[in-house]
Amino acid sequence: MNHAIKPDRREFLHIAGVVAASLGLPFAARAAGEKNLRIGVIGSGRIGGTVGELWVKAGYEVMFSSLDLEHDKALAARLGAGARAGTPKEAAAFGEVLFFAVPYSALPPLGRDLGDLIKGKVLLDSCNPIPGRDGDMAVAAKAKGTGVASPEFLPGARIVRAFNSVGYSRLQSEAHRAGERIAIPLAGDDAAALQTAARLVTDAGFEPVVVGPLSRAKEFDAGTAVFGKALTPVELRKGLGLNP
Repeated sequence: MNHAIKPDRREFLHIAGVVAASLGLPFAARAAGEKNLRIGVIGSGRIGGTVGELWVKAGYEVMFSSLDLEHDKALAARLGAGARAGTPKEAAAFGEVLFFAVPYSALPPLGRDLGDLIKGKVLLDSCNPIPGRDGDMAVAAKAKGTGVASPEFLPGARIVRAFNSVGYSRLQSEAHRAGERIAIPLAGDDAAALQTAARLVTDAGFEPVVVGPLSRAKEFDAGTAVFGKALTPVELRKGLGLNP
């Protein structure tokens, strides 16, 4: 779905239905011969490194990238088979799915530099605008909501907001925990992209909760009541006013 076209309620209910149906079966029961996706991580710091490591452990091929290639090489060497390091352009070309975990002010130049490499690809966006770090552009992004602002900086990508609301230390400690898993809120306009994001959230050891289209990502942006908390699906849905 084109990000310039906001889905109406009927369209979004269809999207949510597709994703919910896809989550009705365990991912172990995927179609025969279905392979794990290659993932390009843009920004391999605390969030990118943590989530990327969980995907490597789940059997995905992951290329880590940042402004410090030596850091990425050391991370890939520690994780072993399935992990590799490269430049952001190499990671964007490598990944069938991309995971952005960079300061929000880095999105405009990345959108320009990576250009056609991100177009048409599912892109999980975990970046949060912080005015004290990112400047005036973060103020504008917070006012719009990241689900509206991020597509302006990353044109052509099939964006899903994900992994932005839970701190890296809780992602490390709570992945695959026994009992109720930690919920990861998702927002997106593209049904297939949401389904892919939900699969990746599940395989990382968490439970996806689809909040709505990108316009609703603002409900779990920085500064909201649910931001920065490791909540169960029931707690997250209650905090967002969603149906149980």
